[in-house]
Amino acid sequence: MNIDTQEILRYLGYRGKQADAAVMQSIDDCIDELLKHVTPRSEQQLFDVAFHGQGEVSIGKILVNSKDLAQHISGCKQAVLFAATLGVQADILLQRWSKLDMSRAVILQACAAAVIEAYCDEREEQISADAAKNGLFLRPRYSPGYGDFSIAHQQDMLAVLNCGKRMGLTITDSFMLVPTKSVTAVIGLTTEKTSCHIHKCMDCTAVNCPFRKG
Repeated sequence: MNIDTQEILRYLGYRGKQADAAVMQSIDDCIDELLKHVTPRSEQQLFDVAFHGQGEVSIGKILVNSKDLAQHISGCKQAVLFAATLGVQADILLQRWSKLDMSRAVILQACAAAVIEAYCDEREEQISADAAKNGLFLRPRYSPGYGDFSIAHQQDMLAVLNCGKRMGLTITDSFMLVPTKSVTAVIGLTTEKTSCHIHKCMDCTAVNCPFRKG
């Protein structure tokens, strides 16, 4: 996996600032610990896409009322429903270090976020390679919670992908993923060649998001 250290520093608030050697060493140690203990897993399925006007779009049997998602995958006739997780071991490590050393826990949290993103990028490259065989290209993955794409749709996606049985990924009554270092997303497939689908901020409306790239 190509884990972006600069992304970790961005999560930690080092925007335009230089982290000292101790922080950089702690980041390296946390990445090593995560890669030693976690076992990332993912599930994905391809579905037909249909648009119904007024921001309604269906992906397979899931009907979503989201103008932002509809705009993001406009022109796509198919989309991949995608889910990935680092597994429960990441949560165990985070809980352990939060009791032993909160500073380490904060850095581990940022590293875990970067590791799950790197894993998603890796899996997305494979999806892209498979799509290319059919002359299709990927739109950047778009997750529930972006813009007006309700986080509640994570429940629908996990059910369709059978994530609970296949990789132990479940959801709480408040629609939070368990294990926590997990991702769900829609990846539109289009015949139009677009710019790189990896490492792009989503076209959401959160203009004040601290992680939004310039």
